[in-house]
Amino acid sequence: MVSSFSEDSAGFVPLGPPTVWQGWDAFVHQVPASAREADDPVWSQTEREDYHSELAVMRTPAMDSVFTTVRRLLLVNRRQQAGARRGLIISGPATTGKTTTMMALGRSFHLADQRQHPGRAEHRPVLFISVPPAATPKMLVSEFARFLGMPITDRLNQTQITSAVCDLLCELGTQLVLIDDVHLLDTQRRAGAETSDQLKYLGERIPATFVYSAIDIETSSLLSGVRGAQIAGRFKIFRHRPLAYATEQDRAVWNDLVRAMEDLLRLRAHRTGTLVKHAAYLHARTAGRIGSLSHLIREAALIALTEGTERITKQLLAEVELDAAAEAQARPARPARRKQ
Repeated sequence: MVSSFSEDSAGFVPLGPPTVWQGWDAFVHQVPASAREADDPVWSQTEREDYHSELAVMRTPAMDSVFTTVRRLLLVNRRQQAGARRGLIISGPATTGKTTTMMALGRSFHLADQRQHPGRAEHRPVLFISVPPAATPKMLVSEFARFLGMPITDRLNQTQITSAVCDLLCELGTQLVLIDDVHLLDTQRRAGAETSDQLKYLGERIPATFVYSAIDIETSSLLSGVRGAQIAGRFKIFRHRPLAYATEQDRAVWNDLVRAMEDLLRLRAHRTGTLVKHAAYLHARTAGRIGSLSHLIREAALIALTEGTERITKQLLAEVELDAAAEAQARPARPARRKQ
């Protein structure tokens, strides 16, 4: 039976990237920033800097929608032994939190599965990889093998690696396969088209629910032509948009997100409520992009620590240079910078 899953304890510093099992397992079990006491006088400056560098993005309505959709897909696919299992593509502009949402989904499902099946050491409920640039079918399936820690030699061909990966994932009971950056597959080129076919084959061989994330998948070549029609016929698309600020409900969601992130701050002179007071400004600066908001708050907190002010002000927020997309869409004029 597929269990209900929700946010649970995560942790501190992953041991390696989450695209290998050791890194993924560390990400799943790390202690959340909110559970740590960075204002403890025993903490060193470096420990406090690490704490604020790691501040998590909080749960959003988009995450809730994705979690609900995938929970239902897991139920739909549970007795589907072969063929066209149903999946989900999380699509949207850059820095809107697609990868964050997908990793939070995987972590929650992993923890729920662990609670349901305690003590199963040789079990891998979730697999998480990213599509490599200019991927070929062999490169893609080798990413699966790398996550699992399978040794890959030059003597193994694509068919052999694929067969070994599928057999092992079936043996390990993998139920959720998460694949980031599928927009990198250009099906107008031979390698991209063949890699798209490889994804389809893996989805038929592995009895799991597949979730992709991509930048604006609707405009990519992945959904065009005969191959695209097959993907569109098997996958739902969830549009992961920047958070709006137009209605009272929009503003409540954004303000709650800002408040939750501010509650994580451990700056000794920071006045609680400052960030919420400037929630409209934060939305304008970031264009409602969660990744940009996280960057802005974390960098401002680190500046406050390293300069010894121990507080975030609107003036300090204005000094932080964000990603080009956020800066290009920032609506109001930014306050003048402080004199050095």
